[in-house]
Amino acid sequence: MIHCDGLVKIYKTDDLEVVALQGLDLHVEAGELMAIIGNSGSGKSTLLNMLGGLDRPSAGKLLVDEKDLLKFTERDLVKYKRESVGFVWQNNARNLIPYLTALENVELPMLLRGRSKRIRALELLDAVGLSHRIKNRLSELSGGEQQRVAIAIALSNEPKLLLADEPTGSLDTKMSNQILDLFRELNRSIGITIVIVTHDPLLARKVDRVVAIRDGKTSSEIIRRQSYAEELAALENGEAAAGEESHVEYAVIDKSGRLQIPSTYLQAEEFKEKNKVRVEKEDGRIIIYPPES
Repeated sequence: MIHCDGLVKIYKTDDLEVVALQGLDLHVEAGELMAIIGNSGSGKSTLLNMLGGLDRPSAGKLLVDEKDLLKFTERDLVKYKRESVGFVWQNNARNLIPYLTALENVELPMLLRGRSKRIRALELLDAVGLSHRIKNRLSELSGGEQQRVAIAIALSNEPKLLLADEPTGSLDTKMSNQILDLFRELNRSIGITIVIVTHDPLLARKVDRVVAIRDGKTSSEIIRRQSYAEELAALENGEAAAGEESHVEYAVIDKSGRLQIPSTYLQAEEFKEKNKVRVEKEDGRIIIYPPES
């Protein structure tokens, strides 16, 4: 579904140049539910904006659903944003029009495409558990309910890709879990590819793969040992291994052979404040040693 190769994004002003992405590589399979994590300024929101057609890369390769976004005209971008991708923002004010009801908000994207499908809007609100709130406006809905309406809006034109930027950032833990469970159910039931951007590493418990971005590049991937459904089934049957980690973390090597070592590892006394390491291959392993004194 998504192929990013050597993706670069540079923001320029009169006297300043900021490199937000520095040759990022990312591949997401169709039907996958995955998350992108990273600290503020790591480039994760920049990446999401480019996947959503809201911003253009400066260099590299970006394919979404076999469409080359670097070759898009403005007309192509409008069509792409209307038909191929759905977006859920953290700030509900960006998702919803306050003077419309929940039902009218979900209908609006379909009207912009020249068609009215009230039945589909009702089905979507039912799918997100809000069939009893169709006539309520923004001020009459809780934060979690507003976010559910936003998800229904994002799905209204049947996109193949759903992007969510910090969708649980303004919600409490209970409501966050409900929203993430809703994403998982939608992913399972309709097969839509979902990419969630967050700063919360605990989100890894709900998805099968997490890509960490650091300094504008993918630094590591955290992959579930078994699917979330299999893990829940094992817990119910009392078969889960005590103390066993549910995920395994892999460092990512780019096409030039560069590797980002977790900063916590480099805080050890042997590596601290040193910019060189010794690398050796031994018994099928690559071992990194501190520099010799």
